[in-house]
Amino acid sequence: MRNKATGFTLIELMIVVAVIAVLAALAYPSYQAHIAKTRRVAAGACLTELSHFAERYYTTKMTYEGAQNELPATTCRTELANHYDFSFAADPTASTYRLIAQPKGVQASKETKCGTLGVNQSGTKDVSVSGAVASDCF
Repeated sequence: MRNKATGFTLIELMIVVAVIAVLAALAYPSYQAHIAKTRRVAAGACLTELSHFAERYYTTKMTYEGAQNELPATTCRTELANHYDFSFAADPTASTYRLIAQPKGVQASKETKCGTLGVNQSGTKDVSVSGAVASDCF
């Protein structure tokens, strides 16, 4: 009686590696899209936090003027600094402002659905990509 060798052949291992490579190639773009969406939603939440700051500023000064000089370095701004720039679109007036989150770097190339996010003093949210619905982006 001869002992039969057991185990995997090189061909079987190569087939398994090929299947894993195909699955990874299909999953990676979806993963990247999910990461971009997560950052976009976080930027929207950060805009909301910054608009709350602007409202607190207005409550104490009775004007939005000068708020651009005192925009706080919140945690969300720090965490998203490599992916979004947060600022006022223009200097706030006594009764109006518009905050924006502009994508940059890799996020700018991946963020084709919504583009720049914005929010104003009345809480109205908007996006720079025409045809996009703001509620789908925040």
